[in-house]
Amino acid sequence: MDLRNKIVVITGGTSGIGAEMARQFVKEGAIPVITGRSLERLQVMAEEFGDSIGIYAFDVRDEASTQQALEQIEQKYETIDILINNAGFGVFETFVDTPVDRFMDMMDVNYMGIVRCTKQVLPGMLKRGQGHIVNIASIAGKMGTAKSTGYSASKHAVLGLTNSLRQELTGTGVKVTAINPGPIDTPFFHTADPTGNYVKNVKSFMLKPDKVAQVVIKAIKRGSAERNIPNLFAVGVIMSQLFPRTFERFAARFLNKK
Repeated sequence: MDLRNKIVVITGGTSGIGAEMARQFVKEGAIPVITGRSLERLQVMAEEFGDSIGIYAFDVRDEASTQQALEQIEQKYETIDILINNAGFGVFETFVDTPVDRFMDMMDVNYMGIVRCTKQVLPGMLKRGQGHIVNIASIAGKMGTAKSTGYSASKHAVLGLTNSLRQELTGTGVKVTAINPGPIDTPFFHTADPTGNYVKNVKSFMLKPDKVAQVVIKAIKRGSAERNIPNLFAVGVIMSQLFPRTFERFAARFLNKK
């Protein structure tokens, strides 16, 4: 796909890989439309990019505001060529210490947020016979680890949705991609790991936001179905699926760093 002049909606676009994707899409000649809950943070992004981007404030947990904002985007730009469902958060706690409400909140943002945005954007893509939906999932959706029951479950749901939707859309001209990164050096961990212990333990494996953004753009250009990064974690996914008991026995001490 040639990204020049493509309208790219990025949820959760005010920091981390969302903001970095916006920067790289601008370099590609695309027009990123950044969304998030904080108008103030969106305005900071607008000051950086000027007229190169669009900004819209809404909460993916709110169906009415999500629908209204995405309708406004389509009306202004006349199309949404690419939707990147990036909004999400996690909290690393043991199952017994995690309140039920926290499980529900992670599922509401990480999974249902994607459902709400995709439901609004997909009909237009189908009508035009082209489009691309990119869901930022996680290696955690492939390999569960300790203190990640709620987060891993929400990302596993994202992958189930993504894979099923891809099958449904075969032959329509609309592509669906899952991006499954390992830990990324972003503000995500301010909430997920306030003690800083996990970040310290996996520092050597942490991805940089620009690397992940590059993978996303390359996956869109190639029409890839899925990317697992970094490569070491991609191999781990394969091993965990082929030899689950053996993998868990030998790999648990390397994976359970939270």
